[in-house]
Formats: sequence, C-alpha cells, structure tokens
Amino acid sequence: MKISKIKIKNLFGIKEYEADSSDRELTGANGTGKTSVIDAIRYALTNKSSREYIVRNGETEGEIIIETDSGLMINRKSRTNQSDYKSVKKNGLSVPSPESFLKEIITPLQLSPVEFMAMEPKQQNAIILDMIDYPWTLDTIKEWFGELPADVNYDQNILAVLNDIQAEDGVYFQTRQDINRTARAKKAVIEEIKAALPVGYDGKQWEDVSLSNLYSDIEKIRIENEQIETAKRLKDGRDGKIRKFEADREIAMAALDREITSKSNAIDTDLATLRERIVSLEKEKAGLDGIKKDKISVINSKYEKDVAQFDKEVASYSEYADKETQPIDGLQKQAAEVEKMKSHVNEWRRMLLLEKDVENLSEQSNLLTKKIEKARTLPGEILETATIPIDGLTVKNGIPLINGLPVSNLSEGERLDLCIDVAIQNPSGLQIILIDGVEKLSTNMRERLYKKCKEKGLQFISTRTTDENELTVYEL
Repeated sequence: MKISKIKIKNLFGIKEYEADSSDRELTGANGTGKTSVIDAIRYALTNKSSREYIVRNGETEGEIIIETDSGLMINRKSRTNQSDYKSVKKNGLSVPSPESFLKEIITPLQLSPVEFMAMEPKQQNAIILDMIDYPWTLDTIKEWFGELPADVNYDQNILAVLNDIQAEDGVYFQTRQDINRTARAKKAVIEEIKAALPVGYDGKQWEDVSLSNLYSDIEKIRIENEQIETAKRLKDGRDGKIRKFEADREIAMAALDREITSKSNAIDTDLATLRERIVSLEKEKAGLDGIKKDKISVINSKYEKDVAQFDKEVASYSEYADKETQPIDGLQKQAAEVEKMKSHVNEWRRMLLLEKDVENLSEQSNLLTKKIEKARTLPGEILETATIPIDGLTVKNGIPLINGLPVSNLSEGERLDLCIDVAIQNPSGLQIILIDGVEKLSTNMRERLYKKCKEKGLQFISTRTTDENELTVYEL
C-alpha cells in the first residue's frame, strides 16, 4: 500500500501543498517548509506532533488529506476554536478504531528511520528481535519448561525471553549455582563423616544391637561368680567357724565356773560372818544349780542357733559351691566394641541423610541444566521455522547478528541498509519512508539510501537543507 495523493493546507508552516505518488526530495534553506511536509504526514498518521502549534499562524484550521492506492483515505483537521476532526475510510466506509488501525499500518521508525542508527545497542537489538515472526504465548513457555521462569520480562521477543531464561544472572543459572554449592558443602561433610567412621562401617549391623542385654548377661555372670566365691569361702571356713563357736562356748563355760566358784567362796566367807543369813544364803546357794542350768541352756541355745544359721547360709550357696567361676573379660571387650560401634550410628544416619540430600540436589541441578540447555537450543529451532525479515540475520546468545556481526560492528552503509529493513516490518502496511535531514549523510550514503528504498519497492519522501530560499521538490 502506497500513498497516491497528499494535500496539506495551513498546517505548521505550509499554506498549501499537494503531491502525487512519486518519490521526492524536498530541498531548501531552513524555514522554507521542508520539515513541515514531513511533520504534517506524521501528524496525519499518528495524531502526534513535537511542535507546540500545529495550525499555521493566523489560521483557525489546518488540514491534511492522504489517499492510498488501496482505497484508504485519511483526513485530519486541527482546529483552534473547536475540537479536532479525523476521518479514516477504506473504500468509502469508515474504519472502526481508526487510531489503532493506523498504528497497524505504520511503524514509528518509518517516520524517522535514521533514528535507529542513534539508538543504544540494547534498544536496536530489541527492535530487530521483535521483527522475527514466531507465534508464542505464556502457555508455550510453560510447555517448554513446565513453568513460567521467574524474574523474566515476558514483554519482549521470544528470543530475548529465552536469553533471559538461560542467562548467567538468571534464576535458573543462579539457582543451579546455589544448589551445586550446597551439594559440594554436603559432600564435604559426608567425606568428613566417612573419614571418622571405622573402615567398612555399616550402621545397619550395629543400630539394632542391644547393649542392655549384653550388660545384663555380664551382670548375671558377675553376681553368680560372687555367689560361687562366697559359697566356696563359706564351705572352706566352716570348721574354723565351728571351732570359733565351740571356743566361745568353752570360754563362756569357764567364765561361768569362775563366776560360780567366786560366788560360792564369797558365800562361804559371808556364812562365817553372817550366820544369821545362813538360811537365806543356803537357799540362794541351792538355787545356783538351777541358774547355772538355765544359763547353760541359753549358751547352748545360742551355739546351736549360730551353727544352724551358718549352716543355712552355707546351704543357700550349695548350688554354687562346686561350680567354677566364668571369665567375663571377653564379654566386657565385646560390650566395649559394641558401645564404640553404636556411638557412630547417629553420624552414619546423618551421612545417609546427607547422601540423599546430595542425590536430590543433583537431580534438581540436572533438571535446571536441562532447562538452561533447552533455552539455549530453542533459538536455533525457532529460527529454522520462524519468518526472518532481514537477510543474513542470525541470533547468538540473544544478540542479533547481521552476516555474523552485531549492529555496532556494521559499516555505516550496512547500518543505513539495516535502518530501512527495520523500518518496514509490515508488508501489508503503508510502504512509505519519511527521512528528514538527509544533508547529514554523505552524497554516496544518500544515494545508497534512495537506491535501497527503490530496491525494496518503498515510497519515500526526504528533506535536504540547501542554500535555496524557496522550497524545491525533486522527483526521484
């Protein structure tokens, strides 16, 4: 679609201007209205202007009419005393949502393509990537990665999105680094634990071993050994004990004899002096035999009781008397070894948990690696099926390359060609280029620009400042 007719009246510095579909260069000194023609066309297509006053000084209404070879007519009026007017019709019928329609048939760079050369590389790259036609939605990302990766700007070209996903400062890469760092730390702890464990240590062998049963067996044997030793000691010392009991009895008897004899002698002495007490003393003397008999009975009773009690104690150990004591050194050594081995069980369990953690972390890291590799290989797959609008365009690490070079490495002529390629992104849109100030380009560059436009089948209108005092139009 190309412009077939332009009519401008009382806009900016233009009183009246008409043109047909031919390519043209507007020349003249500053103030002759060259840029006003460009600005008027921009105003018609975008309803925007960088100028404070749109209507020509002294007039109340300015108008521009643009007709195309496809039956489209744009009529826009700017008024100082009433609301502005616009009409966008296609084959005589009003176009719904006219401003949105105009945005679809024209790109901002068509109205000033040389501005592309002055942009920052990041902005240039974004514009070029946006030209690659590959349909995608957020569901496409979810299908590729099973989720929407965080901290990614999805309001950009799919190749830039994929570049952000796989970037070293992206969530996937940074998360994988954190996971690998944690896994390495846990592996180091595992090695420390392994170094501290006995060679060939298997915690399963020791975690269910009961020390209490082993110590119980040791205690039973120890107690039985004590009883055996007591039984032997009692058995071996019975004769001595009996002799001791007999000696105690004999001593008690001798003491009793001495006591009775002494008392008898004392009584005899008392009888000599205390005749008057003879009767009572004789009675008392007669009773001494009974007292002696009673005390002998008590002494014998104690002797029999001591013997019986001792024999009872000996009898209680009778089952152990003929036994031999058992050694417990082996069991104690075994218990010490079990106790030592069981002391490692908790660390062994911790090592197993750490090994499981490392396994899980490794799986997570591998999954992220697959997603990162997916984001790195997808651009190549996309470029195989996508519509590439610029010859020689490839993409590496999210950076567009023209014949293998980034935009900043292109020659001035190559960048100028790229400006035109970038400006025209919609083959069904309005195929016109507005170029203001081509005097900034060398003659060779200007001619190259015009040639490029003609080769692309583009209509163009340019302005060039000269020393001419009047606006001059050259058809090219």
